[in-house]
This record gives sequence, structure tokens and C-alpha cells, in this order.
Amino acid sequence: MLVGMSTRDSAPGSGPTRTTSIEISGPYDLREVALMGFGHRDERSFDGVMRLAFCVDDSYQDQVGVEVRQRGSTLELTVHDRPGAEADLTMVSRQVARVLSVDADGAVWQRVVAADPVLRRLEGVAPGFRPALFYSPYEAAVWSIVSARRARPQGIALRGRLSAAHGAAFELAGVPTPALPTPSTLLALEAFPGLPQDRVPRLHAVAEATIRGRLDVARLRAMSPEEAKEDLQQLPGIGPFYSALVVVRALGLTDVLSTEESRSRAVIRELYGLDHDPSDAELAEIAEAWRPFRTWATVMLRAVGSRPEVADVA
Repeated sequence: MLVGMSTRDSAPGSGPTRTTSIEISGPYDLREVALMGFGHRDERSFDGVMRLAFCVDDSYQDQVGVEVRQRGSTLELTVHDRPGAEADLTMVSRQVARVLSVDADGAVWQRVVAADPVLRRLEGVAPGFRPALFYSPYEAAVWSIVSARRARPQGIALRGRLSAAHGAAFELAGVPTPALPTPSTLLALEAFPGLPQDRVPRLHAVAEATIRGRLDVARLRAMSPEEAKEDLQQLPGIGPFYSALVVVRALGLTDVLSTEESRSRAVIRELYGLDHDPSDAELAEIAEAWRPFRTWATVMLRAVGSRPEVADVA
């Protein structure tokens, strides 16, 4: 719901800011979402503002910066446009809702948590936790290419340099925050320091596929998760692991059970008292109780389950 608009510049070189809000269903803590390590983000502190900068869903050619603040059961958004541009505010709001997992019924999620002793235990450590997602399939695919075969901090640093050099820059609540380059800008990239040369054609393939609409959220969500993974694997550099990453962590699907990631199995083994890592069939059986939020439950188990304080919660 649009609640206001400002035409003042937020900082030199920035466009005007506009405001809107998103109502939250069920318990929610923006701090828990902001501090969740995922993809190219690695927040170490939280000052009450979650800063987002991204290419907007419709064509990924618009870029915005968004300051997100929680006021009770409402997320307040301050949207920064590029000079001379104005992104669709409704689309930006929907994208933020997907990224911050407030586009699903939080009351139903709360019932799932309450019915599972392990999830209830994790909620005691991280009340209001929900997954934070990649901004889009485009950005998740770019991250997959940039971060492959390198330590996560190195991938974060390289993506940051790439965004600072070729993306849009926003000053969000006093912090410079760059957005990833648009697909058309990425398609024109010939080389970049620190990026292996063989990754450039892969980034071009991702950019071209995005421009043609192959990475549209609606298109991929219209497929089954398995079909979407197979479709994504047609892109060079996107294998089974990274195609699952895009589907599970960028589309906003709440009930996909991913079997590609081994760390989740190890956490489930420990928290559910197993003497072995669960097989696919065992994992599916345990996860039946998490429907229709098997994705959220799996992410919560991995993100919260390894915290030292979990052992102190009965």
C-alpha cells in the first residue's frame, strides 16, 4: 500500500525518494532476517535499517535502493530511484515482500513451527525468523557464476566490486549501497579484475537469458521446481547445485524441499537425534510435517540450528 511520496533528493546524485509499506502476517523480526547470511550479503550488525539495492523484476533494467524499517506489524519502505528514473512502486514493494518473506501467510507458518518440537526450539533462539532471499533469479544466477570455486567472502567482495564499478550506487540511511549491473550492462562487460576470463561468457549467457525473459520470476514459478531446475541447467555454469539455489532461494517458493545441500542434512541429523545423515526418503518423511513451508523450515534449520545457544534451549 502506497502511504506517501517525497520528491526531495536523498543524496547528491540520487533520485527522489518515495515511501510505501507492507503489512506483516504472523511473528516477524527484521533483525533476524537482515542478519541471516545468504548469497552476496554478509551483515555483521543491524542498526534498525535493512538496506537493499537491486534490479527491478519487470525487465531488470531499472535499479532501486530501498531502506526497510519495521514498525510493529508493518515494514516501512523508503525507495530511492536513480536520477531521471522512476520504477514501478507496486512492483518494487512486491519484490521486497518476496525477498523478505512477508508475501506468505505467517499465521500458517507459525502453526507449522508450533507443531514441530525442533522448530519450536529454534524459534526460542530466533523468534520472528524468516528466510531472506536473493533479489531475483537473475541476481542468484550471477552470484552462482561469480562465487563458484571460491570462498564465500571472496565471492561477496568480487560481487561488491563489480556492482560498485558497473551498477547503480545508492546512499541508504547514510551507507553507500551498490546494485548489481543491469543485464544489458553485464552483457557489454569484456573483462573485470579478479574475475576469471572463462566466467565472462557465462555471465553474458545469464544476461542474455534474462533479457529474453528466461529468468522471469513468473515464468520459472509457472514450472514445477524440477522443470525449473532443468531449464536453468541449460545455462553454462549452472549445474544441479546452482539451479537448486536459484529455484529455492530466489523465486519465493515456500514448499520446495531441496536435497542438494549437505549442510542441512547434518543439522537435521543432529537436531532430530539421528545416527546418520538422512537419505532423500528419510528427509522427505521428516519434512512432511513442515508442509506448506518445507523451504522455510529447511532454511531455518540450517541458519539457526548451528547457533551455539540452540543447545541451551530445551
